[in-house]
Amino acid sequence: MKAIIVSDLHIGSRYCLREDLMQFLDNIPQNHEFILNGDIIDDPYGKMVAANRELLDYFGQMSLRQKVVWIRGNHDNGYVPDNLSKIQIKQHYALQKRLFVTHGDFFDDVMPQSRVFIKTFKLLHDLRIKLGARPVHVAQYAKKWQRFYAYLRKSVMINAVHYARENGFNAVTCGHTHYAEEQIINGIQYLNTGAWTEHPAFYVRVSANEIVLEKATNVNGQPKPLETTPTGQEIDNCHQDSPRAVPISTKRYR
Repeated sequence: MKAIIVSDLHIGSRYCLREDLMQFLDNIPQNHEFILNGDIIDDPYGKMVAANRELLDYFGQMSLRQKVVWIRGNHDNGYVPDNLSKIQIKQHYALQKRLFVTHGDFFDDVMPQSRVFIKTFKLLHDLRIKLGARPVHVAQYAKKWQRFYAYLRKSVMINAVHYARENGFNAVTCGHTHYAEEQIINGIQYLNTGAWTEHPAFYVRVSANEIVLEKATNVNGQPKPLETTPTGQEIDNCHQDSPRAVPISTKRYR
């Protein structure tokens, strides 16, 4: 069983790392499943420029030679690609009991209860950019509010781990938080693939022997070779300065 998993590409957004993504896609071996774990497009109702349509069409071309799964996220829920080809559209996906794959909005207890705050925050962020601030994705800017952002991350993480434990999965991978990290909580491996709207970009690689988080680009945007064999390296090198020890709570997924 071999798979490559990415999330939060936000195709159509000005912040999508489209050129880096195209180079990455060209190096995915055909004997790997390719899993798009939600928020693949930024706006399901927005108009796509030709370059972005070509990128979406490329997923369809890939599906003719290898299994491609598109998991719904909160940004692309309800969206159907024009060139669906053999892409499988799912709400969630599982690689047997080794790994549960879901975007992460299913486990988010924070954002649905903070809609007014989030809308106001986005408006203020847009105003900052219009006034000359460096343009970055709103999620990247939100990381400056570390306490709120940590609360969001841990909400998704803890709920995902509870779900994995209760349903017999060894590991679970999400996106949604735009924060790449890996943690072990009560014996369950949690991996988050971050987002392709800022460097470094990440992916999860699944092989017969391991499930690991890898960098696709470094912090300066330089591409890194796609790893398709075990490296033996510690995943700590891929963390975005996240703490290894995470307190477990008794909170349930919704």
